[in-house]
Amino acid sequence: MSASLGGRTELPMFTGAPAAGHAIRALQAPGAAGRPRKWFDAFRDGARKASVAGAWLQLDPAGTKGSLASKLTSSEVEVLAGAVGASPGDAVLVTVGPAVAASSVLGAVRAPLGAELGLADPDEMKFCWIVDFPMFERDSETGAWAFSHNPFSMPQGGLEALKSLDPGDVLAYQYDVVCNGVELSSGAVRNHLPEVMEAAFAIAGYGPERIREAFPALWNAFHYGPPPHAGIAPGFDRLLMLLEDQANLREVIAFPLNQTARDLLMGAPSHVTDAQLAELHLRVLPPS
Repeated sequence: MSASLGGRTELPMFTGAPAAGHAIRALQAPGAAGRPRKWFDAFRDGARKASVAGAWLQLDPAGTKGSLASKLTSSEVEVLAGAVGASPGDAVLVTVGPAVAASSVLGAVRAPLGAELGLADPDEMKFCWIVDFPMFERDSETGAWAFSHNPFSMPQGGLEALKSLDPGDVLAYQYDVVCNGVELSSGAVRNHLPEVMEAAFAIAGYGPERIREAFPALWNAFHYGPPPHAGIAPGFDRLLMLLEDQANLREVIAFPLNQTARDLLMGAPSHVTDAQLAELHLRVLPPS
């Protein structure tokens, strides 16, 4: 969509996106063409808070409306609607900005909209695996490469991928299992080779000495030949939340903390005496 639309329209939010390293994202909103203006304004304001440009089309049978209606040609409207499978009566929500932010803004609309329209069966549990995570991403402020998630994961393709591919094209052996939009478990194949660790961290701006200083335990262990290994951390409480049809994790935890991070059952945290601090060789210093 971004290539065909961005190449023909004069709209700056589209034509300038590729040069700025931004992504164009679009979402079909079924039956939303007739929604009030304030609904679309709320979407635009939410996008703006995320430093993303937000706009929309209302595919009203009586005539296309919305903030993009007068700025796109009829053929461009067809391209945009066709890209998301929108039909008369629907709306198309569009974001332009950094890829993660542009997608997140639409994700925040997609979930409640799907629930409101009854597009998901609450009695079904749909599982899926999320794989092929990017290893690196650009820092939005500095423009430097940084790890997108777990820096100790094994890159797909190993050392050769780190040396031959653009950092943005390197994928990691990371995986999440998701049920009904809720992440239940996250895991990865762990890196176990010092030369791969050094090459990966070099892309993120870590020199050899900094690696040795920051991660001495891993760096030393890697030189004793650890075997290939992987893992995943199941979130049983999140699965229980889904089974109980609860929207908040606090509802299925035995002793949840309150809004000020206090455990009301145990009365924690509590006041610490000087004797207790002395026993642990600790002292409390006032802020400078």
